[in-house]
Amino acid sequence: MTNNQAKTYLVGGAVRDELLGINPKEYDWVVVGDTPESLADRGFRPVGQSFPVFLHPDTKDEYALARTERKTGRGYKGFSFYADPSVTLEQDLQRRDLTINAIAKDDTGAITDPFGGQKDLRERQLKHVSDAFSEDPLRVLRVARFMAKLAPYGFSVAPETLLLMKDIVASGELEELTPERIWLETEKALLTDKPRFYFETLQQVGALKILFPEIDILFGVPQNPKYHPEIDTGLHTMLSLEQICSDSAELSVRFATLVHDLGKGTTPKEQWPSHNGHEERGVKQIELLAKRLRVPNDCRDLAIKVSRWHLHCHRAFELKAGTIEKLFSGLDLWRNPDLLKDFLQCCRADIRGRTGMEKEEYSQTAYLSECFEAARAVDSQAIRDAGFEGAEIGKKMQEARIAAIQEIKSQSAKR
Repeated sequence: MTNNQAKTYLVGGAVRDELLGINPKEYDWVVVGDTPESLADRGFRPVGQSFPVFLHPDTKDEYALARTERKTGRGYKGFSFYADPSVTLEQDLQRRDLTINAIAKDDTGAITDPFGGQKDLRERQLKHVSDAFSEDPLRVLRVARFMAKLAPYGFSVAPETLLLMKDIVASGELEELTPERIWLETEKALLTDKPRFYFETLQQVGALKILFPEIDILFGVPQNPKYHPEIDTGLHTMLSLEQICSDSAELSVRFATLVHDLGKGTTPKEQWPSHNGHEERGVKQIELLAKRLRVPNDCRDLAIKVSRWHLHCHRAFELKAGTIEKLFSGLDLWRNPDLLKDFLQCCRADIRGRTGMEKEEYSQTAYLSECFEAARAVDSQAIRDAGFEGAEIGKKMQEARIAAIQEIKSQSAKR
């Protein structure tokens, strides 16, 4: 049964993106003056656990009943919600995080904007709706993520909102966030055009050292200026992350680039600016971070490979054929040949993530690809047909692969 008094509004990111000229990816709706029973009668499927949210029977868009919320405990789960036909649109919008997300549009196209979101869109400001912003620690990550999404459009965080974010960090409530929610926001940020702004915003408000200490300690760690004109390892990491976003939209590739130099954060100060052995130390740091935040296995595994082997890639032309075969085996390319492309993209981003070297030629990509294709072409059946068995097959395969790589090395030297 339809409630004739009910009214539906498009809200949140879809309205914001439309006003910015961005094609919305998701559409969220708020229903004012209706009940769960009425929506269910019309075929909407309930999916909300804490408050009434429904999926449209045809579009599968989310429809939420207008609601208010009240802080009742610590953390982002410490809220009670009140949904009732008497809750107004403005009351629902007031509980939202940023003014640019607190804009609604009805079916005639009329805009409701009680908190100045359109003005902040014009002024390219991320500004909180009310002081209730500081009640939810998750909003620190959300604002940082919106910076990653909207930085290309010239946005910055309003000074007063930065202060509230710092207050949340100081309160200790970030520690109430679950690993799943931290990773979800991080994953979304990594898939934006400018993920470096996510981490830089978190650092600006003191949240990076709490959520990503392995990344935070990279800032202020010097590298040899001969190879790294930007000197600072944290800056190099951000530059590399920016570079990879031009090459790959894969989450695992972007994550691996982000953490490829974590080992430099554990280099003893007396060894600075040298970082001998940082590759293997980085593996341990990646494992710690991945376990704590429950990072997906494919992201963790590629990151470990990049940390462990990226210097081999940079020195490819100096390596013996046997060492190159060892590199391919270490990357597990015989079983997962597609990983080579991902690995090489990360390594190239590392080289180009240096001040003034953004367009650096990286001929290792073509060279190692050629070596791998030659080694991969070795015919295992021919070795079996020659009478070899058991462990001997593996040994002969390795020898043949090394010989194939050596042939490419010899050809390359003549060019």
